[in-house]
Amino acid sequence: MKVLRAKSAGFCWGVERAIDIARDYAHQGRHPVYTDGPLIHNRQMMDVLSKEGIREVGDYQSKADIAVAPVAAGENPVMVVRAHGISPERRTYLKQLGMEFKDATCPDVGIIAGKIRLHAKKGYATIIFGDKNHPETIGLMGYTEGRGYCITTKADIDALPALNRVCMVSQSTMFMHEFAELSAYARTKFAEVLVFDTICQATKDRQTDVVSLAQQGAQAMVVIGGHHSANTVKLASLARLQNLPTFHVETAAELVPEEMKKFSVVGVTAGASTPEFLISEVCAKLEAL
Repeated sequence: MKVLRAKSAGFCWGVERAIDIARDYAHQGRHPVYTDGPLIHNRQMMDVLSKEGIREVGDYQSKADIAVAPVAAGENPVMVVRAHGISPERRTYLKQLGMEFKDATCPDVGIIAGKIRLHAKKGYATIIFGDKNHPETIGLMGYTEGRGYCITTKADIDALPALNRVCMVSQSTMFMHEFAELSAYARTKFAEVLVFDTICQATKDRQTDVVSLAQQGAQAMVVIGGHHSANTVKLASLARLQNLPTFHVETAAELVPEEMKKFSVVGVTAGASTPEFLISEVCAKLEAL
């Protein structure tokens, strides 16, 4: 079987940066290294990190109170904020826990927060194209000064109250074509709309590569990553939009050889939280068929 691997498959630079920050603390002997929620949305990689002394506390949405054991002799704990970022209120809370605080928010997400905060202070309402339950969007809403709205459809825009000045941004992992369509629609509904394309380049590259793999002759697509990973789920959806049989798997063990043998050319991509060892295992299994 011929395997076409997307150039963009695997860790984005923001996720890799967050992992490196946490690992650096652990390798320096700082134990425990806590992360507010899962550092990345990949169960297998979190298992690897836990063995290195990096512990997930809190919850997926960075909302829950955190209970940590009293500091034992010789311990020097640190709290690391994951790449998704957090709200200003969550930041204040974490800093009061009595341990070193390290912000590993992806700089791309930090730029979005900065644009929201700047315009909120100028009196703009904020429209965020994103999943209201995703930790990135939850964190970004904290910068809107109470005038933030999360939307995913034109109907959501229609349901918004009358707004004069609007700052519109996107969660960093959304579909490019949907943001373009919705931001154009928002401009027809409100007097002043400032649109900032905040979909990160890593997301754009992944979406572009999926289309490219289809054009290169892929007869099916394998998308590797957590079943709960937002950007991985979107990649799988985009692959299906290319009219390709699509298999979303977390590991090579989920591949069914009898199914895959129907194809002679298969495209492989992976979400931004998928480690290289999982991608390599999937490619090797496919190439051996």
